[in-house]
Amino acid sequence: MSVSDKSEVKKSGGLGETLSVVVQALVLALIIRTLLFQPFSIPSGSMRPTLLEGDYLFVSKFSYGYSHFSLPFSPDLFSGRIWASEPKRGDIVVFKLPSDTSVDYIKRVVGLPGDRIQMRQGVLYINDVPVKREKIGEIDNPDITEQNRPVDVYRETLPNGVSYDTLELSPNSIGDDTRVFEVPAGHYFMMGDNRDNSLDSRFTVGYVPFENLVGRANLIFFSIAGGASPLELWRWPADIRLNRLFTSVNAAPHIVGGN
Repeated sequence: MSVSDKSEVKKSGGLGETLSVVVQALVLALIIRTLLFQPFSIPSGSMRPTLLEGDYLFVSKFSYGYSHFSLPFSPDLFSGRIWASEPKRGDIVVFKLPSDTSVDYIKRVVGLPGDRIQMRQGVLYINDVPVKREKIGEIDNPDITEQNRPVDVYRETLPNGVSYDTLELSPNSIGDDTRVFEVPAGHYFMMGDNRDNSLDSRFTVGYVPFENLVGRANLIFFSIAGGASPLELWRWPADIRLNRLFTSVNAAPHIVGGN
């Protein structure tokens, strides 16, 4: 074998090794995305102040087991869930919209199967018992509230002890007084923390089947304000929210009582 032949063999082997590494990396990424964690971005303000538009977060796919909605492109290969684990009250969940499963929504679980849910004068009732609710101050920061004025903040504490903050944009909104919703077996009642600006189970979203749950929101890994894209690197110095990077969705910082 000549020197040139040896060189050609070495080049060929190097290319093959590179392709092998690339394929293995793609397969690993697919497995992680399908079975473990999937990135999502927040496109609307319905979960303010907990989640903001421009937040990018990881959703744990394994938290509730797997349905066909857990798979890329949601192929209808099987029904129900495997290795199922039910969500807890207060979990922030990504789910497929029951009326259009091509659309992902993110809301908080407030009603479990068999619960009676109602809003009365802005207070959440679960099984005819009011959820603890206390005003803790106000936020005067349009990046958090989308309002150019101070907005009242209320902290709710669910029966299982999960606490979170909600915004009250208006004292008499259409969702502040509702009928009683009786959550069917195998379904969940979802609400946004931005109570006066959330399309959720009080309205057209309705009850969400267990099968439609994609996963539980866990970690904010990136956040950028002003409607900027993460690819617009030149906007990072002014618009990136450094205090939200790598924070739990249940501990994302926001400012009460100031700018």
